[in-house]
Amino acid sequence: MSGDLVTFGTLLRELRLAASLTIEGLAETSGVSVRGIGDLERGRRAAPQRRTVAALAEGLGLDEAESERLLAAARAGRVPGYSPTGVRSFPRGIDDFTGRKREIEQLTDLARRTAGEGRDDGPQRPATPTVVVISGPPGAGKTTLALQAAQEVADAFPHGQLLVDLRGMDDDPPGPAELVLGVLKALQVADRDLVRVGPAGHTDLYRQLLADRRCLLVLDNARDEAQVRPLLPSAGRCMVLVTSRRMLTGLDSVRRLPLGELDPQEATALLSGLVGADRAEADPAAVAEVAERCAHLPLALRVAGNWLATRTGRSVRHLADRLTHEDRRLNVLAAGDVHVSAAFELSYQQLTPTAARLFRRLALMPGSDASPAAAAQLVGHDVFEAEDTLETLVETGLLGTDGTRYRLHDLLRLYARTRLMSEESTADADAARAALHTWLLETATVAGRWYEPDYGAPPVDWRGTVDLSSADLARAWLQAEGANWLAAYRAAAVAGDHATVVEVAEALHWFSDQWTFWGHWPEIFDTAARSAQALGDPLVEATQLNYHAWALTVIEGRHHDSLRRSTQALAAAERAGDLNQQAWAHDYRSVAYRQLEDFERSLENTLRAAELFEAGGDLNGSLQARFGVGILLVDTDRPAESLAFLAETFAFMDEAGDRIAPHIAHFCTIQMHSVSAKAHSLLGDWDAAVGHLHTALDLDRDNPGMTSRMFNHLGHILLGAGRAEPAREAFLSCVAVGPEADPSKVADAREQLALLDAVPPSGDSSP
Repeated sequence: MSGDLVTFGTLLRELRLAASLTIEGLAETSGVSVRGIGDLERGRRAAPQRRTVAALAEGLGLDEAESERLLAAARAGRVPGYSPTGVRSFPRGIDDFTGRKREIEQLTDLARRTAGEGRDDGPQRPATPTVVVISGPPGAGKTTLALQAAQEVADAFPHGQLLVDLRGMDDDPPGPAELVLGVLKALQVADRDLVRVGPAGHTDLYRQLLADRRCLLVLDNARDEAQVRPLLPSAGRCMVLVTSRRMLTGLDSVRRLPLGELDPQEATALLSGLVGADRAEADPAAVAEVAERCAHLPLALRVAGNWLATRTGRSVRHLADRLTHEDRRLNVLAAGDVHVSAAFELSYQQLTPTAARLFRRLALMPGSDASPAAAAQLVGHDVFEAEDTLETLVETGLLGTDGTRYRLHDLLRLYARTRLMSEESTADADAARAALHTWLLETATVAGRWYEPDYGAPPVDWRGTVDLSSADLARAWLQAEGANWLAAYRAAAVAGDHATVVEVAEALHWFSDQWTFWGHWPEIFDTAARSAQALGDPLVEATQLNYHAWALTVIEGRHHDSLRRSTQALAAAERAGDLNQQAWAHDYRSVAYRQLEDFERSLENTLRAAELFEAGGDLNGSLQARFGVGILLVDTDRPAESLAFLAETFAFMDEAGDRIAPHIAHFCTIQMHSVSAKAHSLLGDWDAAVGHLHTALDLDRDNPGMTSRMFNHLGHILLGAGRAEPAREAFLSCVAVGPEADPSKVADAREQLALLDAVPPSGDSSP
């Protein structure tokens, strides 16, 4: 067998036996330890470095040719093998690695720059190592990403590429001294050098060695900062990738790369690769469902893919249906000895009792995320204490955060629920849920009343746990906690707590104008109307029926249903003898008739509403009715009359002053400028029309529904004026408003943009 095909260990043994030396004898003549020689011959250590080979050649008494042969075998033999403390050369990357393109590009760019490719440090700028902490929840694919990146940049680090398993999830992980020694041995430091410096000098030797070399280290599965810190080089062109479930925030001068779940496209691509293209293409909807029910978590996707790959007789749809049931989803996500829940269990068992309790109870949050104030209700702590515990859960990788709110990954939420059911009584869980719901509804009521004419700021004796000192803060809270307080509201209705349901809906009535297209107002006011009927109070019933009529026509465009609801409201208001609710019923009937283009009945109801509002002394309602007349005059092609009437309405507002609630006056001012713009456009006065809409947009604050409508209106007016490019900008602004925009206006804006794209631009840039 030729020398270049013989492994180093085999060749060393041949040469030792040819020299009639025992391992002990070679150790004595070469200075290499008995254990080191034995490991090399058995292939349990990677081939040694040049100085060790030279020592062995001298000990064997080799001539120049044989020495060169041994050195060549050493060069060829540096392949993955055993070494102490979990230190080994990199395994090959995963063949089906999918996604993480941005992260891979970021890591490879850092690696090239660290290794000195394309950079000149200059004489005054010493080379510095790069340390990247890759953190994320269990199953996010941190190790896979690190190894994939390492494989792609290995050639930039010719002096060594090592994977060090820190075993951070073990009960007794290796300490820094053991890990440093393992890396030194993997880098082929001679035993005599280790003995010479002694254990106390290992860390300095380690850092000196790395400072002189270009090495790539992956410190995998780190437990905490103390385990990692001694392993970080202080100088040189080394790169260190640290993977950990914890964020390791105590480490300084490191780059951070947090990982979450894959995006939907990456997740389906990974799953499709695992199950095979034919099966995936046969039912792409099922593949997407499996990916979604795996919460796009790489570990869960691999488990699901491997389960299907070994069960070729099962369809992807079969697994999708099995994963439908949340209560058994984690049990289904198991393949062989790999269980998704087992990965979660390792992190959970390391939590303190306080953190574990909050983690379990976060499963009671009805929405996808929580604030510290909400979390505090679940465990009976103050807000600051709850926030500290939430941050602990973030640090351990069990919780995500955007800086203000905290989110459990979907599968971790299911795991938290299983821990809650097994470790706490039903009574305790119900009590925690009830405390949360009570707090949510009480806070929603106080926040919503900022927009109610007879309330405003919270009462001086209110002792809430969130800052509601302004209407903007109240609005922000209501929107951030929308999914949570809505769930609490539904629970109150199911429990028959009708008084609370009505109180909350009443408090949110005027606020609903600020968040029109959230999507849940029809349900909220329909629920409140049913609760009002159960309470047997005709005035309360009329009020909530009116609110529901508004939601049906304005939000859902169900104008006939709205008419039926407002007719019921009118009957209830007449039974109660209440003029204001009778007026509102006529006002909402007017809106529905106007949308149905029955302008005669619309005007009839508007004028009747105005009479009743005036008789009842409701200035807020009177303003609404006057505004309605202005709209009707425009819709019936009487723009000049509309402008005159709107001028009178502006004067009415000025005269009423602060007797009209400021936010209602503000809302109506914006609307009247919008109607004025339409009237001017009908008269062909394009500049005035555009001016009114710009004024309305300048006044608009944080009302996406209204903003989207005005941008759409502006686009159409500009089109009518022949100003195509400014119109395009207005339609683009409408589309850019976001998910809270009026969907019908966004759809129309997209259609107009498509039409504009089909026509060459005119170059007109008039305002």
